[in-house]
Amino acid sequence: MSAAPPVRSEMARSLQRALWVVATMGVVLTVLLVALLPIHEPGGLPLIVLPVIFVVYVVAGGLAWRRRPRSDIGFLIVIAGVAVYAGSLYNTEVPSLVAIGSVCATLMVAAIVHLLLAFPTGRLPDRLSVFLVVATYVVCLLFEAPRYLFAAGGPFDLPRTATFLSLLQTVVATALMIVVAAVLWGRLRRADAAHRRILVPLFSYGIFTVLFMPLIAIVMDRVLHIDPTIRGFLQYGVIAGIPIAFAVGIVRGGFARTGELDELGAWLGAGGAAREPLAAGLARVLGDPSLRLYFRMEEDGALLDADGHATGGHASADPRRGWQPIVLDGREIGAIEYDAALVSSAERVRAAGSVVAIEVERERLTAELRASQRALLQSRERLVEAGDRERRRMARDLHDGLQVQLVLLALEAQQIAAAPADAVPERATRLRVDIDAAAADLRALVSALVPAALIERGLAAAAEDLADRMPIPTEFEADIPGTALGDLVEATTYFVLTEALANVVKHARASVARVRLARRDGRLRLDVEDDGVGGASMDAGTGLRGLADRVEAIGGTISVTSLRGQGTHVRAEVPCA
Repeated sequence: MSAAPPVRSEMARSLQRALWVVATMGVVLTVLLVALLPIHEPGGLPLIVLPVIFVVYVVAGGLAWRRRPRSDIGFLIVIAGVAVYAGSLYNTEVPSLVAIGSVCATLMVAAIVHLLLAFPTGRLPDRLSVFLVVATYVVCLLFEAPRYLFAAGGPFDLPRTATFLSLLQTVVATALMIVVAAVLWGRLRRADAAHRRILVPLFSYGIFTVLFMPLIAIVMDRVLHIDPTIRGFLQYGVIAGIPIAFAVGIVRGGFARTGELDELGAWLGAGGAAREPLAAGLARVLGDPSLRLYFRMEEDGALLDADGHATGGHASADPRRGWQPIVLDGREIGAIEYDAALVSSAERVRAAGSVVAIEVERERLTAELRASQRALLQSRERLVEAGDRERRRMARDLHDGLQVQLVLLALEAQQIAAAPADAVPERATRLRVDIDAAAADLRALVSALVPAALIERGLAAAAEDLADRMPIPTEFEADIPGTALGDLVEATTYFVLTEALANVVKHARASVARVRLARRDGRLRLDVEDDGVGGASMDAGTGLRGLADRVEAIGGTISVTSLRGQGTHVRAEVPCA
Protein backbone atom coordinates (compact mmCIF):
# COMPACT_ATOMS: atom_id res chain seq x y z
CA MET A 1 0.00 0.00 0.00
CA SER A 2 1.41 3.40 -0.97
CA ALA A 3 2.17 5.94 1.69
CA ALA A 4 -0.32 8.67 2.45
CA PRO A 5 0.41 11.82 0.46
CA PRO A 6 1.73 14.72 2.55
CA VAL A 7 -0.79 17.48 3.18
CA ARG A 8 0.71 20.96 3.51
CA SER A 9 -1.43 23.98 4.23
CA GLU A 10 -0.58 27.56 3.35
CA MET A 11 0.09 28.28 7.04
CA ALA A 12 2.49 25.35 7.21
CA ARG A 13 4.35 26.67 4.20
CA SER A 14 4.41 30.12 5.82
CA LEU A 15 5.90 28.62 8.98
CA GLN A 16 8.50 26.87 6.88
CA ARG A 17 9.53 30.19 5.34
CA ALA A 18 9.65 31.84 8.78
CA LEU A 19 11.91 29.08 10.08
CA TRP A 20 14.22 29.58 7.14
CA VAL A 21 14.43 33.25 8.12
CA VAL A 22 15.26 32.27 11.71
CA ALA A 23 17.92 29.86 10.46
CA THR A 24 19.40 32.54 8.23
CA MET A 25 19.49 35.05 11.09
CA GLY A 26 21.09 32.39 13.28
CA VAL A 27 23.83 31.86 10.73
CA VAL A 28 24.42 35.62 10.46
CA LEU A 29 24.57 36.09 14.23
CA THR A 30 26.88 33.09 14.60
CA VAL A 31 29.30 34.43 12.01
CA LEU A 32 29.14 37.88 13.65
CA LEU A 33 29.88 36.43 17.09
CA VAL A 34 32.80 34.40 15.79
CA ALA A 35 34.18 37.55 14.20
CA LEU A 36 33.81 39.57 17.43
CA LEU A 37 35.24 37.03 19.85
CA PRO A 38 39.02 37.32 20.43
CA ILE A 39 39.65 33.71 19.47
CA HIS A 40 42.85 34.71 17.63
CA GLU A 41 44.43 35.87 20.86
CA PRO A 42 46.34 33.52 23.19
CA GLY A 43 43.89 31.48 25.25
CA GLY A 44 40.93 32.77 23.24
CA LEU A 45 40.28 29.65 21.16
CA PRO A 46 37.99 27.99 23.81
CA LEU A 47 35.58 30.89 23.28
CA ILE A 48 34.51 29.21 20.06
CA VAL A 49 32.27 27.01 22.22
CA LEU A 50 29.90 29.97 22.72
CA PRO A 51 28.68 30.27 19.10
CA VAL A 52 28.54 26.47 18.94
CA ILE A 53 26.15 26.43 21.92
CA PHE A 54 24.06 29.13 20.26
CA VAL A 55 23.85 27.06 17.06
CA VAL A 56 22.76 23.97 19.03
CA TYR A 57 19.93 25.94 20.66
CA VAL A 58 18.76 27.44 17.36
CA VAL A 59 18.76 24.06 15.58
CA ALA A 60 16.92 22.28 18.42
CA GLY A 61 14.45 25.15 18.74
CA GLY A 62 13.78 25.23 15.01
CA LEU A 63 13.18 21.50 14.94
CA ALA A 64 10.75 21.66 17.89
CA TRP A 65 9.04 24.73 16.39
CA ARG A 66 8.57 22.98 13.07
CA ARG A 67 7.17 19.81 14.64
CA ARG A 68 4.87 21.61 17.08
CA PRO A 69 4.08 25.10 15.72
CA ARG A 70 1.20 25.53 18.17
CA SER A 71 3.49 24.91 21.14
CA ASP A 72 5.77 27.62 22.53
CA ILE A 73 8.53 25.12 23.30
CA GLY A 74 10.38 25.72 20.04
CA PHE A 75 10.16 29.47 20.58
CA LEU A 76 11.43 29.12 24.16
CA ILE A 77 14.40 27.03 23.04
CA VAL A 78 15.34 29.70 20.51
CA ILE A 79 14.91 32.41 23.17
CA ALA A 80 17.16 30.44 25.51
CA GLY A 81 19.72 30.37 22.70
CA VAL A 82 19.39 34.14 22.29
CA ALA A 83 19.98 34.51 26.06
CA VAL A 84 23.15 32.42 25.70
CA TYR A 85 24.17 34.61 22.78
CA ALA A 86 23.52 37.82 24.73
CA GLY A 87 25.61 36.58 27.65
CA SER A 88 28.38 35.62 25.23
CA LEU A 89 28.75 39.25 24.13
CA TYR A 90 30.54 39.95 27.41
CA ASN A 91 33.58 38.17 25.93
CA THR A 92 33.82 40.51 22.92
CA GLU A 93 35.99 43.61 22.80
CA VAL A 94 33.20 46.04 21.87
CA PRO A 95 32.26 48.17 24.93
CA SER A 96 28.55 48.43 24.12
CA LEU A 97 28.30 44.69 23.53
CA VAL A 98 30.24 44.01 26.71
CA ALA A 99 27.64 46.08 28.58
CA ILE A 100 24.84 44.01 27.06
CA GLY A 101 26.69 40.85 28.01
CA SER A 102 27.06 42.08 31.59
CA VAL A 103 23.34 42.74 31.92
CA CYS A 104 22.42 39.35 30.38
CA ALA A 105 25.19 37.29 31.97
CA THR A 106 22.82 35.00 33.88
CA LEU A 107 19.68 35.48 31.79
CA MET A 108 20.20 32.05 30.25
CA VAL A 109 19.49 30.49 33.65
CA ALA A 110 16.00 32.05 33.77
CA ALA A 111 15.35 31.02 30.15
CA ILE A 112 16.32 27.42 30.90
CA VAL A 113 14.10 27.31 34.01
CA HIS A 114 11.21 28.72 31.93
CA LEU A 115 11.88 26.11 29.25
CA LEU A 116 11.97 23.19 31.67
CA LEU A 117 8.85 24.17 33.62
CA ALA A 118 6.86 24.83 30.42
CA PHE A 119 7.61 21.45 28.83
CA PRO A 120 5.86 19.90 26.88
CA THR A 121 3.06 22.35 25.99
CA GLY A 122 5.09 25.55 26.15
CA ARG A 123 2.75 26.99 28.80
CA LEU A 124 3.37 27.16 32.52
CA PRO A 125 0.87 24.71 34.05
CA ASP A 126 0.31 26.23 37.51
CA ARG A 127 0.86 29.27 39.71
CA LEU A 128 3.94 27.82 41.38
CA SER A 129 5.62 27.45 38.01
CA VAL A 130 4.70 31.03 37.08
CA PHE A 131 6.09 32.30 40.38
CA LEU A 132 9.35 30.38 39.98
CA VAL A 133 9.89 31.62 36.42
CA VAL A 134 9.13 35.26 37.29
CA ALA A 135 11.32 35.10 40.41
CA THR A 136 14.19 33.58 38.42
CA TYR A 137 13.99 36.34 35.78
CA VAL A 138 14.01 38.96 38.56
CA VAL A 139 17.05 37.37 40.22
CA CYS A 140 18.92 37.03 36.93
CA LEU A 141 18.23 40.59 35.75
CA LEU A 142 17.76 42.84 38.79
CA PHE A 143 20.04 41.00 41.23
CA GLU A 144 22.73 40.90 38.56
CA ALA A 145 22.85 44.70 38.39
CA PRO A 146 25.08 45.18 41.50
CA ARG A 147 27.82 43.12 39.84
CA TYR A 148 28.41 45.77 37.19
CA LEU A 149 26.97 48.88 38.87
CA PHE A 150 28.68 48.66 42.27
CA ALA A 151 31.82 46.73 41.34
CA ALA A 152 35.22 48.34 41.68
CA GLY A 153 35.70 50.66 38.76
CA GLY A 154 31.98 50.62 38.02
CA PRO A 155 29.62 53.59 37.89
CA PHE A 156 29.18 53.67 41.70
CA ASP A 157 32.38 51.91 42.86
CA LEU A 158 30.94 50.21 45.98
CA PRO A 159 32.77 46.88 46.06
CA ARG A 160 31.53 45.83 49.52
CA THR A 161 27.93 46.46 48.55
CA ALA A 162 28.52 44.58 45.31
CA THR A 163 29.97 41.62 47.23
CA PHE A 164 27.03 41.51 49.66
CA LEU A 165 24.40 41.75 46.93
CA SER A 166 26.23 39.16 44.88
CA LEU A 167 26.12 36.79 47.86
CA LEU A 168 22.41 37.55 48.29
CA GLN A 169 21.83 36.74 44.62
CA THR A 170 23.64 33.43 44.99
CA VAL A 171 21.62 32.46 48.08
CA VAL A 172 18.26 33.39 46.56
CA ALA A 173 19.14 31.76 43.24
CA THR A 174 20.22 28.57 45.00
CA ALA A 175 16.95 28.42 46.95
CA LEU A 176 14.94 28.94 43.74
CA MET A 177 16.89 26.26 41.88
CA ILE A 178 16.28 23.76 44.68
CA VAL A 179 12.52 24.41 44.47
CA VAL A 180 12.62 24.13 40.66
CA ALA A 181 14.44 20.79 40.97
CA ALA A 182 11.81 19.58 43.45
CA VAL A 183 8.99 20.58 41.07
CA LEU A 184 10.63 18.74 38.16
CA TRP A 185 11.19 15.67 40.33
CA GLY A 186 7.54 15.73 41.43
CA ARG A 187 6.34 15.88 37.83
CA LEU A 188 8.63 13.02 36.92
CA ARG A 189 7.28 10.85 39.74
CA ARG A 190 3.65 11.61 38.88
CA ALA A 191 4.07 10.89 35.16
CA ASP A 192 2.75 7.63 33.76
CA ALA A 193 5.03 5.15 32.01
CA ALA A 194 4.57 6.62 28.52
CA HIS A 195 5.35 10.19 29.63
CA ARG A 196 8.13 9.12 31.97
CA ARG A 197 9.96 7.56 29.04
CA ILE A 198 10.12 11.02 27.46
CA LEU A 199 10.65 13.05 30.61
CA VAL A 200 13.42 11.01 32.26
CA PRO A 201 16.35 12.17 30.04
CA LEU A 202 15.15 15.77 29.92
CA PHE A 203 14.10 16.32 33.54
CA SER A 204 17.02 14.33 34.94
CA TYR A 205 19.46 16.53 33.08
CA GLY A 206 17.38 19.61 33.90
CA ILE A 207 17.49 18.83 37.63
CA PHE A 208 21.26 18.35 37.40
CA THR A 209 21.63 21.66 35.52
CA VAL A 210 19.54 23.87 37.81
CA LEU A 211 21.38 22.49 40.87
CA PHE A 212 24.81 22.55 39.27
CA MET A 213 24.87 26.19 38.17
CA PRO A 214 24.37 27.90 41.56
CA LEU A 215 26.26 25.28 43.57
CA ILE A 216 29.32 25.42 41.33
CA ALA A 217 29.34 29.18 41.74
CA ILE A 218 29.38 28.80 45.51
CA VAL A 219 32.07 26.09 45.51
CA MET A 220 34.40 27.62 42.94
CA ASP A 221 33.96 31.30 43.70
CA ARG A 222 33.65 31.31 47.49
CA VAL A 223 35.36 28.08 48.57
CA LEU A 224 38.02 27.23 46.01
CA HIS A 225 38.45 30.78 44.61
CA ILE A 226 38.94 29.44 41.09
CA ASP A 227 39.13 31.83 38.16
CA PRO A 228 35.53 32.86 37.21
CA THR A 229 36.40 32.22 33.56
CA ILE A 230 36.85 28.51 34.26
CA ARG A 231 33.60 28.41 36.21
CA GLY A 232 31.85 30.16 33.33
CA PHE A 233 33.06 27.63 30.78
CA LEU A 234 31.94 24.75 33.01
CA GLN A 235 28.49 26.31 33.26
CA TYR A 236 28.38 26.88 29.51
CA GLY A 237 29.26 23.22 28.99
CA VAL A 238 26.36 22.12 31.17
CA ILE A 239 24.01 24.61 29.52
CA ALA A 240 24.97 23.21 26.11
CA GLY A 241 23.48 19.87 27.15
CA ILE A 242 19.97 21.32 27.59
CA PRO A 243 19.07 21.48 23.88
CA ILE A 244 20.66 18.05 23.44
CA ALA A 245 18.33 16.71 26.14
CA PHE A 246 15.40 18.30 24.31
CA ALA A 247 16.63 16.71 21.07
CA VAL A 248 16.53 13.33 22.82
CA GLY A 249 12.97 14.17 23.86
CA ILE A 250 12.14 14.89 20.22
CA VAL A 251 13.55 11.55 19.09
CA ARG A 252 11.72 9.67 21.89
CA GLY A 253 8.35 11.20 21.01
CA GLY A 254 8.09 14.31 23.17
CA PHE A 255 7.60 16.50 20.12
CA ALA A 256 5.14 14.64 17.91
CA ARG A 257 4.52 16.91 14.97
CA THR A 258 1.49 19.20 15.00
CA GLY A 259 -0.12 21.12 12.18
CA GLU A 260 -2.64 23.85 11.63
CA LEU A 261 -6.36 23.21 11.47
CA ASP A 262 -6.48 24.25 7.84
CA GLU A 263 -4.34 21.19 7.13
CA LEU A 264 -7.40 19.16 8.08
CA GLY A 265 -9.37 20.95 5.39
CA ALA A 266 -6.65 20.20 2.87
CA TRP A 267 -6.56 16.61 4.10
CA LEU A 268 -10.33 16.22 3.66
CA GLY A 269 -10.03 17.39 0.09
CA ALA A 270 -7.21 14.96 -0.68
CA GLY A 271 -9.18 11.88 -1.65
CA GLY A 272 -7.78 8.55 -2.67
CA ALA A 273 -7.23 5.20 -1.08
CA ALA A 274 -3.75 6.19 0.10
CA ARG A 275 -5.09 8.92 2.38
CA GLU A 276 -4.22 8.30 6.02
CA PRO A 277 -7.05 7.35 8.43
CA LEU A 278 -9.01 10.12 10.09
CA ALA A 279 -7.69 9.34 13.59
CA ALA A 280 -4.13 9.45 12.27
CA GLY A 281 -4.79 12.82 10.62
CA LEU A 282 -6.17 14.25 13.86
CA ALA A 283 -3.26 12.83 15.85
CA ARG A 284 -0.79 14.39 13.44
CA VAL A 285 -2.39 17.82 13.41
CA LEU A 286 -2.85 17.93 17.19
CA GLY A 287 0.55 16.40 17.84
CA ASP A 288 -0.68 13.58 20.08
CA PRO A 289 0.24 10.03 18.98
CA SER A 290 -1.96 8.60 21.76
CA LEU A 291 -5.12 10.30 20.42
CA ARG A 292 -8.14 8.01 20.05
CA LEU A 293 -11.26 8.65 17.97
CA TYR A 294 -14.63 7.15 18.94
CA PHE A 295 -17.95 7.01 17.08
CA ARG A 296 -21.33 7.21 18.84
CA MET A 297 -23.98 4.75 17.61
CA GLU A 298 -27.43 6.24 17.13
CA GLU A 299 -29.49 3.27 18.33
CA ASP A 300 -28.03 2.56 21.75
CA GLY A 301 -25.44 5.31 22.23
CA ALA A 302 -22.58 2.81 22.39
CA LEU A 303 -19.08 3.93 21.47
CA LEU A 304 -17.20 2.20 18.65
CA ASP A 305 -13.62 2.51 17.51
CA ALA A 306 -12.67 2.89 13.85
CA ASP A 307 -12.87 -0.89 13.28
CA GLY A 308 -16.40 -1.08 14.65
CA HIS A 309 -15.46 -2.75 17.93
CA ALA A 310 -17.44 -1.76 20.99
CA THR A 311 -15.24 0.06 23.44
CA GLY A 312 -15.38 1.33 26.98
CA GLY A 313 -14.31 4.78 25.83
CA HIS A 314 -15.70 7.53 28.02
CA ALA A 315 -14.60 10.71 29.71
CA SER A 316 -11.70 9.48 31.80
CA ALA A 317 -11.29 10.44 35.42
CA ASP A 318 -7.56 10.67 34.76
CA PRO A 319 -6.72 14.41 34.60
CA ARG A 320 -3.95 13.58 32.15
CA ARG A 321 -6.50 12.49 29.54
CA GLY A 322 -8.82 14.97 27.85
CA TRP A 323 -12.23 14.21 26.33
CA GLN A 324 -13.91 16.31 23.66
CA PRO A 325 -17.29 15.32 22.13
CA ILE A 326 -17.81 15.84 18.39
CA VAL A 327 -21.21 17.40 17.63
CA LEU A 328 -22.98 17.66 14.26
CA ASP A 329 -26.43 19.26 13.91
CA GLY A 330 -26.92 19.10 17.66
CA ARG A 331 -26.11 15.36 17.82
CA GLU A 332 -23.07 13.85 19.46
CA ILE A 333 -21.60 11.66 16.74
CA GLY A 334 -18.27 10.85 18.34
CA ALA A 335 -15.53 11.95 20.70
CA ILE A 336 -11.81 12.60 20.80
CA GLU A 337 -9.72 11.31 23.69
CA TYR A 338 -6.31 12.98 23.90
CA ASP A 339 -3.31 13.57 26.13
CA ALA A 340 -4.14 16.72 28.11
CA ALA A 341 -0.49 17.11 29.11
CA LEU A 342 0.57 17.21 25.47
CA VAL A 343 -2.39 19.11 24.00
CA SER A 344 -3.18 21.84 26.49
CA SER A 345 -5.85 23.66 24.45
CA ALA A 346 -9.24 21.91 24.65
CA GLU A 347 -10.62 24.62 22.35
CA ARG A 348 -8.20 23.56 19.65
CA VAL A 349 -9.36 19.94 19.96
CA ARG A 350 -12.99 21.09 19.78
CA ALA A 351 -12.23 23.14 16.66
CA ALA A 352 -10.47 20.17 15.05
CA GLY A 353 -13.51 17.99 15.81
CA SER A 354 -15.80 20.58 14.19
CA VAL A 355 -13.65 20.67 11.05
CA VAL A 356 -13.84 16.89 10.54
CA ALA A 357 -17.40 16.39 11.85
CA ILE A 358 -18.85 15.43 8.47
CA GLU A 359 -16.00 12.98 7.86
CA VAL A 360 -16.55 11.59 11.36
CA GLU A 361 -20.23 11.06 10.50
CA ARG A 362 -19.23 9.15 7.36
CA GLU A 363 -16.75 6.99 9.24
CA ARG A 364 -19.27 6.55 12.07
CA LEU A 365 -21.71 5.01 9.62
CA THR A 366 -18.91 2.81 8.31
CA ALA A 367 -18.04 1.74 11.85
CA GLU A 368 -21.70 0.96 12.55
CA LEU A 369 -21.84 -1.14 9.39
CA ARG A 370 -18.74 -3.04 10.46
CA ALA A 371 -20.23 -3.57 13.91
CA SER A 372 -23.51 -4.79 12.36
CA GLN A 373 -21.66 -7.19 10.09
CA ARG A 374 -19.65 -8.48 13.03
CA ALA A 375 -22.79 -8.85 15.15
CA LEU A 376 -24.50 -10.69 12.28
CA LEU A 377 -21.60 -13.11 11.95
CA GLN A 378 -21.54 -13.69 15.69
CA SER A 379 -25.31 -14.21 15.71
CA ARG A 380 -25.02 -16.78 12.92
CA GLU A 381 -22.24 -18.55 14.81
CA ARG A 382 -24.40 -18.70 17.94
CA LEU A 383 -27.37 -20.02 15.94
CA VAL A 384 -25.20 -22.72 14.41
CA GLU A 385 -23.85 -23.62 17.85
CA ALA A 386 -27.37 -23.66 19.31
CA GLY A 387 -28.60 -25.89 16.46
CA ASP A 388 -25.65 -28.20 16.97
CA ARG A 389 -26.34 -28.41 20.72
CA GLU A 390 -30.00 -29.17 20.01
CA ARG A 391 -29.11 -31.94 17.56
CA ARG A 392 -26.72 -33.43 20.10
CA ARG A 393 -29.45 -33.32 22.75
CA MET A 394 -31.91 -35.04 20.40
CA ALA A 395 -29.35 -37.71 19.52
CA ARG A 396 -28.63 -38.28 23.21
CA ASP A 397 -32.35 -38.50 24.06
CA LEU A 398 -32.99 -40.95 21.22
CA HIS A 399 -29.95 -43.06 22.03
CA ASP A 400 -30.25 -43.12 25.82
CA GLY A 401 -34.04 -43.13 25.99
CA LEU A 402 -36.17 -44.28 23.10
CA GLN A 403 -33.57 -46.61 21.58
CA VAL A 404 -33.09 -48.43 24.89
CA GLN A 405 -36.84 -48.74 25.29
CA LEU A 406 -37.22 -50.22 21.78
CA VAL A 407 -34.42 -52.70 22.38
CA LEU A 408 -36.05 -53.84 25.61
CA LEU A 409 -39.42 -54.13 23.87
CA ALA A 410 -37.86 -56.26 21.12
CA LEU A 411 -36.33 -58.58 23.72
CA GLU A 412 -39.66 -58.82 25.52
CA ALA A 413 -41.48 -59.70 22.27
CA GLN A 414 -38.91 -62.42 21.57
CA GLN A 415 -39.36 -63.84 25.07
CA ILE A 416 -43.16 -63.84 24.70
CA ALA A 417 -42.82 -66.03 21.59
CA ALA A 418 -41.09 -68.70 23.68
CA ALA A 419 -43.23 -68.26 26.83
CA PRO A 420 -45.85 -70.80 28.04
CA ALA A 421 -49.31 -70.27 26.61
CA ASP A 422 -50.89 -69.33 29.93
CA ALA A 423 -48.36 -66.48 30.46
CA VAL A 424 -48.70 -64.91 26.98
CA PRO A 425 -51.85 -62.79 27.56
CA GLU A 426 -50.43 -61.07 30.67
CA ARG A 427 -47.02 -60.43 29.14
CA ALA A 428 -48.57 -59.21 25.86
CA THR A 429 -50.67 -56.73 27.83
CA ARG A 430 -47.59 -55.47 29.63
CA LEU A 431 -45.77 -55.18 26.29
CA ARG A 432 -48.62 -53.10 24.89
CA VAL A 433 -48.36 -50.73 27.89
CA ASP A 434 -44.61 -50.38 27.37
CA ILE A 435 -45.16 -49.70 23.65
CA ASP A 436 -47.68 -46.97 24.54
CA ALA A 437 -45.12 -45.42 26.93
CA ALA A 438 -42.46 -45.43 24.18
CA ALA A 439 -44.94 -43.83 21.78
CA ALA A 440 -45.73 -41.16 24.39
CA ASP A 441 -42.02 -40.43 24.76
CA LEU A 442 -41.72 -40.15 20.99
CA ARG A 443 -44.66 -37.73 20.83
CA ALA A 444 -43.11 -35.66 23.61
CA LEU A 445 -39.84 -35.48 21.68
CA VAL A 446 -41.62 -34.43 18.49
CA SER A 447 -43.70 -31.91 20.44
CA ALA A 448 -40.53 -30.37 21.87
CA LEU A 449 -39.31 -29.80 18.32
CA VAL A 450 -42.57 -28.51 16.84
CA PRO A 451 -45.53 -28.39 19.28
CA ALA A 452 -48.59 -30.19 17.97
CA ALA A 453 -50.86 -27.39 19.16
CA LEU A 454 -48.87 -24.91 17.06
CA ILE A 455 -49.16 -27.09 13.96
CA GLU A 456 -52.80 -28.00 14.40
CA ARG A 457 -54.38 -24.85 15.86
CA GLY A 458 -51.96 -21.97 15.18
CA LEU A 459 -49.93 -19.57 17.31
CA ALA A 460 -52.75 -17.98 19.32
CA ALA A 461 -54.20 -21.29 20.49
CA ALA A 462 -50.77 -22.77 21.24
CA ALA A 463 -49.76 -19.70 23.20
CA GLU A 464 -53.00 -19.71 25.19
CA ASP A 465 -52.56 -23.40 25.96
CA LEU A 466 -49.03 -22.69 27.19
CA ALA A 467 -50.26 -19.85 29.40
CA ASP A 468 -53.00 -22.07 30.86
CA ARG A 469 -50.41 -24.66 31.87
CA MET A 470 -48.25 -22.16 33.76
CA PRO A 471 -47.81 -22.97 37.51
CA ILE A 472 -48.55 -19.32 38.39
CA PRO A 473 -51.59 -17.24 37.33
CA THR A 474 -50.95 -16.01 33.79
CA GLU A 475 -53.13 -13.52 31.92
CA PHE A 476 -53.35 -14.05 28.17
CA GLU A 477 -54.50 -11.63 25.47
CA ALA A 478 -54.30 -12.05 21.69
CA ASP A 479 -55.25 -9.74 18.85
CA ILE A 480 -54.19 -11.65 15.74
CA PRO A 481 -56.34 -11.57 12.59
CA GLY A 482 -57.16 -14.88 10.99
CA THR A 483 -54.63 -14.56 8.16
CA ALA A 484 -51.64 -16.89 8.24
CA LEU A 485 -48.50 -15.56 9.86
CA GLY A 486 -46.04 -17.98 8.30
CA ASP A 487 -44.45 -21.05 9.82
CA LEU A 488 -41.12 -19.33 10.57
CA VAL A 489 -42.79 -16.36 12.30
CA GLU A 490 -45.04 -18.60 14.38
CA ALA A 491 -42.23 -20.97 15.36
CA THR A 492 -39.87 -18.14 16.33
CA THR A 493 -42.53 -16.31 18.34
CA TYR A 494 -43.60 -19.50 20.10
CA PHE A 495 -39.98 -20.29 20.95
CA VAL A 496 -39.50 -16.82 22.47
CA LEU A 497 -42.72 -17.24 24.47
CA THR A 498 -41.73 -20.66 25.84
CA GLU A 499 -38.24 -19.45 26.83
CA ALA A 500 -39.59 -16.25 28.40
CA LEU A 501 -42.20 -18.13 30.46
CA ALA A 502 -39.60 -20.74 31.46
CA ASN A 503 -37.41 -17.92 32.79
CA VAL A 504 -40.40 -16.55 34.74
CA VAL A 505 -40.90 -19.93 36.40
CA LYS A 506 -37.21 -20.62 37.08
CA HIS A 507 -35.82 -17.21 38.02
CA ALA A 508 -38.45 -14.48 38.47
CA ARG A 509 -40.13 -15.68 41.70
CA ALA A 510 -43.25 -13.91 40.35
CA SER A 511 -46.84 -14.13 41.58
CA VAL A 512 -48.46 -13.30 38.24
CA ALA A 513 -47.46 -13.13 34.57
CA ARG A 514 -49.03 -11.52 31.48
CA VAL A 515 -48.79 -12.53 27.82
CA ARG A 516 -49.98 -10.33 24.95
CA LEU A 517 -49.90 -11.06 21.22
CA ALA A 518 -50.80 -8.34 18.73
CA ARG A 519 -50.40 -7.74 15.01
CA ARG A 520 -49.98 -4.14 13.87
CA ASP A 521 -48.62 -2.58 10.68
CA GLY A 522 -47.11 -5.75 9.32
CA ARG A 523 -45.37 -6.73 12.55
CA LEU A 524 -46.21 -9.29 15.18
CA ARG A 525 -45.48 -8.15 18.72
CA LEU A 526 -45.13 -10.40 21.76
CA ASP A 527 -45.03 -9.01 25.31
CA VAL A 528 -44.25 -11.18 28.33
CA GLU A 529 -44.31 -9.45 31.73
CA ASP A 530 -44.04 -10.57 35.33
CA ASP A 531 -43.97 -8.94 38.77
CA GLY A 532 -40.90 -10.83 39.97
CA VAL A 533 -37.48 -9.80 41.27
CA GLY A 534 -36.18 -8.43 37.95
CA GLY A 535 -32.48 -8.15 37.16
CA ALA A 536 -32.57 -10.09 33.88
CA SER A 537 -30.02 -9.06 31.25
CA MET A 538 -29.13 -9.95 27.69
CA ASP A 539 -25.54 -10.41 28.79
CA ALA A 540 -26.30 -12.50 31.88
CA GLY A 541 -26.41 -15.84 30.06
CA THR A 542 -27.05 -17.63 26.78
CA GLY A 543 -30.87 -17.89 27.12
CA LEU A 544 -31.91 -14.32 26.32
CA ARG A 545 -28.98 -13.94 23.91
CA GLY A 546 -30.25 -17.01 22.05
CA LEU A 547 -33.74 -15.46 21.84
CA ALA A 548 -32.26 -12.30 20.37
CA ASP A 549 -30.31 -14.30 17.77
CA ARG A 550 -33.43 -16.14 16.63
CA VAL A 551 -35.53 -12.98 16.43
CA GLU A 552 -32.84 -10.92 14.68
CA ALA A 553 -32.23 -13.74 12.20
CA ILE A 554 -35.68 -13.09 10.66
CA GLY A 555 -35.37 -9.30 10.80
CA GLY A 556 -37.03 -8.76 14.17
CA THR A 557 -36.02 -7.00 17.37
CA ILE A 558 -36.13 -7.94 21.04
CA SER A 559 -35.72 -5.85 24.18
CA VAL A 560 -35.58 -6.69 27.87
CA THR A 561 -36.55 -4.24 30.61
CA SER A 562 -35.79 -5.66 34.02
CA LEU A 563 -35.12 -3.32 36.93
CA ARG A 564 -34.28 -4.86 40.27
CA GLY A 565 -37.46 -5.48 42.28
CA GLN A 566 -39.75 -4.26 39.45
CA GLY A 567 -40.22 -7.40 37.38
CA THR A 568 -39.21 -8.17 33.83
CA HIS A 569 -40.71 -7.15 30.49
CA VAL A 570 -39.63 -9.02 27.35
CA ARG A 571 -40.83 -7.53 24.06
CA ALA A 572 -40.21 -9.14 20.68
CA GLU A 573 -41.32 -7.80 17.30
CA VAL A 574 -41.00 -9.73 14.04
CA PRO A 575 -42.11 -8.82 10.52
CA CYS A 576 -45.11 -10.81 9.34
CA ALA A 577 -46.41 -8.91 6.32
